[in-house]
Amino acid sequence: MVSVDGAKLEAFMGRALGDLGAAISGLMVYLGDRLGLYKAMAAMGPITPDVLAAETATDARYVHEWLDNQAAGGYVTYDARAGTYELPPEQALALADEESPAFLPGGFTGIVAAYVDADTFVDAFRTGRGVGWHEHDERLFVGTERLFRPGYKGYLVSEWIPELEGVEGRLRSGATAADIGCGHGASTIVMAQTYTASRFVGFDYHAASIDTARRRASEAGVADRVRFEVASAKDYPQDGYDLVTFFDCLHDMGDPVGAAVHARRALADGGTVMLVEPFAGDHPEDNHNPVGRAFYGFSTVVCTMASRAQEVGLALGAQAGEARLREIFEQAGFATFRRATETPLNIVYEARA
Repeated sequence: MVSVDGAKLEAFMGRALGDLGAAISGLMVYLGDRLGLYKAMAAMGPITPDVLAAETATDARYVHEWLDNQAAGGYVTYDARAGTYELPPEQALALADEESPAFLPGGFTGIVAAYVDADTFVDAFRTGRGVGWHEHDERLFVGTERLFRPGYKGYLVSEWIPELEGVEGRLRSGATAADIGCGHGASTIVMAQTYTASRFVGFDYHAASIDTARRRASEAGVADRVRFEVASAKDYPQDGYDLVTFFDCLHDMGDPVGAAVHARRALADGGTVMLVEPFAGDHPEDNHNPVGRAFYGFSTVVCTMASRAQEVGLALGAQAGEARLREIFEQAGFATFRRATETPLNIVYEARA
């Protein structure tokens, strides 16, 4: 029988049980978001379960249990004397304010989608087959948009694009831009709303996402300058774009080198590729931290499986790191590749032919 260190086992069990609590708390966040519990708490200050249930048209007994789960995780605070629960302002920014760059519930929606697809992932592990983006539960598409859109609104035109050489000036005077892997079009629409003299086109192979993007553009009032088309990263028209963008999607592609080659050929003279990728170091141990843990988790069941479902199937993964991404663009024939700026969750790169 293998000898076991009791103290180490106890420490690991504590950590694993904590993970179990975190896993079920992910579902609790999904419920709090879907039922409007966080938004109600953000607007009302200290509140009892009965009042919160009445405000949100939910069952008070379930709400009471949910609140204690949230208090146990530090998401809300509990006043034992008054019997009230409160959502602190910092947590409200992350859980209730959809315009905040810190808004996180979209990611928890994606986790719910991953649990729905769990048996598909079991099969993929056993067979090595890929799982295409289009094969996932639709909550993954909704969650991805809701997770990334606040960051794009908070940083894209105020901080990221101004750090690219000459790009903002071209967009303000009138340029053409292609947004590759655009999904529901959040990044495309944010750019169009600011750079009103320019024209934008978003491409994605997922037809359902393109349908949603077209609706989003119409609702935002930018459909006269934005169009969305179904196309892969290697078959969209090479129209001479001043800017080609990849937002949190290059690592999902089966052939990122081919996608970069196509982008280089699609650029006008002096054009720029903007690459936004999850924050990552160049070595696995650089990413062995809470943020890296989340990205590796999504990468395991979404990103690498999406790449495996396509031709080449390079499977970069969400934590590829700058050195690997630089190598991709050098192989594609780009003359320069540099880190332009970063946030706690993303790194923005500039590539020029």
